[in-house]
Amino acid sequence: MRCPYCEVDNDKVVDSRPSDEGSAVRRRRECLECGRRFTTYERHEEVPVLVRKRSGLVEPYDREKLLAGIQRAIAGRSVADGAAEIIADDIDERVRAQGREVTSEFLGLAVLEHLRALDPVSYLRFASVYKGFEDVGDFEAEVEELQKTTAPKRRA
Repeated sequence: MRCPYCEVDNDKVVDSRPSDEGSAVRRRRECLECGRRFTTYERHEEVPVLVRKRSGLVEPYDREKLLAGIQRAIAGRSVADGAAEIIADDIDERVRAQGREVTSEFLGLAVLEHLRALDPVSYLRFASVYKGFEDVGDFEAEVEELQKTTAPKRRA
C-alpha cells in the first residue's frame, strides 16, 4: 500500500479489525519510510451479474432499469406506494442467487409473476412490451390467460 504522505510503498499493519458490520476490514498502517500512520479499508468486490438478452447480446444487470420498467407498468394505477421497490428488491435477490448470468427471460417472467398478483392492468402493460404484442388479438389472448384462475372449491 502506498503511503498517502510520502508515496513510498513500504508499510506495516499496526492494527486490523472488522468494520461496517463485518463487511470490511479496517487496517491501521504505519509507513516504514516517514513513520506516519494511515488507515485503509479492505472490502470484497461485488461480482457483476450479466443479462443475456434474446438477441444473444450480454449486458450488465441494472436494477434501476428493472425498477423503471416496473414503475412504467404501474404508473397511474392504484398500487401501494413502494410496491415497485419491493418487487425490484425481490427480483434483485433472486438474480444474485442465480449466479453470474441471468437471461432477460428470467427477469421478464419474474416481473410478470409479481405484477399478475399485484394488478392485472399493470401486468398487461408490462406483458404487451415484454411479449411484443402486435394487435388486439394478442391482448385478448393474454386477458383470457390472465382470467384462467380457478376459484377456490367450496366445502359442502
